[in-house]
Amino acid sequence: MAMLLLNLEVEDYETWKPNFDGDPAGRRESGATSHRIARAVDNPNEVFIRVEFPSVDEAKAFRQRLLDSGALDRPGMKVKDGPVVADVAETVTY
Repeated sequence: MAMLLLNLEVEDYETWKPNFDGDPAGRRESGATSHRIARAVDNPNEVFIRVEFPSVDEAKAFRQRLLDSGALDRPGMKVKDGPVVADVAETVTY
């Protein structure tokens, strides 16, 4: 399993979220199996996104598709870190 990790700061989460939900870069069509969004406690407009893929190749292909789509260049949004593709080394559930 692989994942794409992204850290954003948005002007307004409630305005940004419908754009994310619209899936402008085509997560599902690119093979994503799930995503998780977290928000910083001290700044709820700082957003952390994890999108999971069955393989590193699919995650890398989506990263390129995301970059090419312009979805990260929208007004009111600043990419703080990423998009980074990571290969899952271990999963432990407590």
